[in-house]
Amino acid sequence: MDLREIRAFAEGDDLRRIDPGATARTGQLHVRSFHEDRDDTTLLIADFRHAMLWGTGSALRSVRAARWLARIGWQAVARGASVALMAVGDGVPALLGAGTGAAQMQALASLMARAHDAALDLCPHRADLAPALAQARRMVPPGGQVHLATGPDGLAGAGADAALSRLARGRRMRVHLILDPAETVPPDTALSVSNGHATRHGRLSSLDPLPLIAHLRGLGAEAETVMPDDTG
Repeated sequence: MDLREIRAFAEGDDLRRIDPGATARTGQLHVRSFHEDRDDTTLLIADFRHAMLWGTGSALRSVRAARWLARIGWQAVARGASVALMAVGDGVPALLGAGTGAAQMQALASLMARAHDAALDLCPHRADLAPALAQARRMVPPGGQVHLATGPDGLAGAGADAALSRLARGRRMRVHLILDPAETVPPDTALSVSNGHATRHGRLSSLDPLPLIAHLRGLGAEAETVMPDDTG
C-alpha cells in the first residue's frame, strides 16, 4: 500500500498503524493512512421510530441516540473518514450522502433535528428496520463502518436479523443499545397501568442486555449498551 499521510491519532484509529517516528518527534500519537483507505465511510443510523420517542430521564431515548451518533460522527471526520446518515422514523427514512469535514457534520446534525421533529409529528405505527438495513447496504461500501443506535427491542420484527447479518458482511457493524433509567434502575414501587377501562399493577425489573448482545454478535455485529449517564 502507498502511504497517503501521517496525521495525529484520532479515537477509533487502528493502533497497529501508529507511526513511531512521528510519535517520537512530536510527543503525540500519530498514525499512517494509506491510499487504500480513501473509501473509509461511516454510516450512522438513527432510530427515531415511535418506540424510541420516550424517556424517563433528562431526554428522550431518541434524543440520546442522536447525541451518541453525533459523537461518533465527529470522531470519524477527525480521522479523515466520510460520514453518511440514515434517520429512520415511521415514514420514509431521511438520508444524507457521505461527506467529510465540519460542514458535513453540521448538515448531518441539522438533518437529524428535522427528522426527529418529523418523527414526533407522525402517527405511530409498527415499522420494521429490515427495509432500512437493506437500503443501508447501498450507502456504505464493503470495508466501511455502520453504527446503529436503537433500543433493546429495536431489531424485533420479521427479517431484521437476516438484514443485519447481510449488512455486517464485509463491514464493521456496531449496534449501540440506548438504555433508559427505567430499564437500568427501575423504581422499587409497584406501578399502575390503565387503558381507561381496566387497571393492572406490576413492578418493573432491570433489563439484562447480555442475551441480546450475544445474539447480535452471532449475527456478525458488535454491540454495546449506552447507559443514561453516557449521553445525558
